[in-house]
Amino acid sequence: MSHAIQERPVGTAAAPKPPLAQARLPRWTPAAVAAGSIAAGCGLGLAAGWHSKVQWGLLSALFFVLVTFAVTTKVEGARQAKDRVATSLVWVSFVLAVVPLLSLAWVTLSEGAQVVDGYFLSHSMNGVLDTEPGGGIYHALLGTIEQVGIATAIAAPIGLLTAVYLVEYGGGTLAKAVTFFVDVMTGIPSIVAGLFILATWNLLLGFGPSGFAGAMALAILMMPVVVRSTEEMLKLVPNELREASLALGVPKWRTILKVVLPTAIGGITTGVMLAIARITGETAPVLLLVFGTKLINPNPFEGAQSSLPLYVYEQYAVGTDAAVARAWGAALVLIAFVMILNLVARGIARWKSPKTGR
Repeated sequence: MSHAIQERPVGTAAAPKPPLAQARLPRWTPAAVAAGSIAAGCGLGLAAGWHSKVQWGLLSALFFVLVTFAVTTKVEGARQAKDRVATSLVWVSFVLAVVPLLSLAWVTLSEGAQVVDGYFLSHSMNGVLDTEPGGGIYHALLGTIEQVGIATAIAAPIGLLTAVYLVEYGGGTLAKAVTFFVDVMTGIPSIVAGLFILATWNLLLGFGPSGFAGAMALAILMMPVVVRSTEEMLKLVPNELREASLALGVPKWRTILKVVLPTAIGGITTGVMLAIARITGETAPVLLLVFGTKLINPNPFEGAQSSLPLYVYEQYAVGTDAAVARAWGAALVLIAFVMILNLVARGIARWKSPKTGR
């Protein structure tokens, strides 16, 4: 019996075999696993008698990661399971970070909105007992605006110029020493800054309590944050921009002023706003140096003043329903104050940032 042999032409490769289709989980699998994990975590928490919702959430997150790994390993293999577990850990970390923030914002808004109105914002506590309803935060809001404004006026230029020196000029022993002390100042407690100003400005030089004294302590806390954030933003500016400006004969100081700083203005503004948010809620320096008062004192250079963080501390320490309600209202106004400053800063950064035409 003869068989016809069909020869393949020389140089023609064999047709590749189609790859085997890999099993894949449906798109709705992560949502289903998350729902099941939440149900299992809450059910087990109830059965165990745990009253903390935090424990329920952590248990649900653990179930979500373990079930995701087990299901993905069974269907898609160990390699894909590791990828899904990494993605699951990212989502779990995101939820763990966002939930407390949303919870804090919701509680502050729901509690503080009950007392915040025009009267609350335009009146002080003059003539009102802490245990009685009524009164407002005008004196504390005015003190916070003045103290934070003075601290920013002191710390922002010094921090900016220090960062410019470290990035553009520094490189020797002095620059290393400045960097070391900036790192040390970043971690000092706020009470230490307050005690330093108390020992020098109040006790040594003989000045009394004032908003300016508190502002100087706040400036000490603000400066290292401004220096570190501005330094990192200036390092991100490409050296090609500096070299191109210098090649045109532009002096170095003018290159920094007209090229480097405008390029990094967005990040610098964000760093300054982070520093302002850092000091706006400080209570210890204000308690030591400003003392607090129920009266309206528009002069930050003489006499005791109040501030929103100190007002919250004082009212919450009273403990009555009216005082606690005023504390929540002041906390809401403080959060709104920081948010407004951030929005204004972002608008200024976009306005001042260099426009690139296409």
